[in-house]
Amino acid sequence: MAKKKAELTADKIIRRRRADLETSAGYRSLLLRVLLLAAAGYILFTEVFLVAQVTGNGMFPAVKDGDLMIVFRMQQDYAKNDVIAVNVEGKRQIGRIIARETDVVMLDQTGTLTVNGTVQGGEILYPSYAKEGIEYPYRVPDGHVFVMGDYRTQTTDSRDWGAVPMEQVEGKVITILRRRGV
Repeated sequence: MAKKKAELTADKIIRRRRADLETSAGYRSLLLRVLLLAAAGYILFTEVFLVAQVTGNGMFPAVKDGDLMIVFRMQQDYAKNDVIAVNVEGKRQIGRIIARETDVVMLDQTGTLTVNGTVQGGEILYPSYAKEGIEYPYRVPDGHVFVMGDYRTQTTDSRDWGAVPMEQVEGKVITILRRRGV
C-alpha cells in the first residue's frame, strides 16, 4: 500500500513537472514570436515604408493638413507627376515631381509652367509663378528632381530651394489616409 502511494505521488510529481515544462516552453515560444513580429514590424515601418502626418496645405486639394501618408521607401525610379516625400533642410516636405534630371523648367510672368517646351498644368488649379533665387529657364542637374506643391501660390518647393538631390528623396507616397475630425 505504501509502495502504491509512493508511486502515485511520484507519478503526480512527474506529471506536474512535465506540465510546468510545457507551460514554460509555451511562454518562451510566445515571447520569441512576439519579439520576431516586433522586429519585423520595426524593419517594415522604418526601412520599407514610412507613415507620417502631413503638415501644411502645400499639396491641397490632393493632400490636406493632418492627413496620414504612407510612403514606399524602396522605390528606385520616379516618374513625372509622382508625389514624393523629400527631406529638405531637416524638414519633411511633400510635392509632385515636375521635372527630372536634364529637363528644362520654364516659368513665365503669366503663371505658365513649361517643361522641355511643353505646357504643364493638367488638374492643377493654381498658377505657377516664379520665385526669387532661381533663374529660368532652369536645367535640372543630374541626380536631382524638380518638385512643386499643387497649391502653387501657398507652398514652399523647388522654386525656393532648387532641385532636390535624389539622396534627399524619402520615397513615393502610395496612400493617403484622410483624418476627419481625429
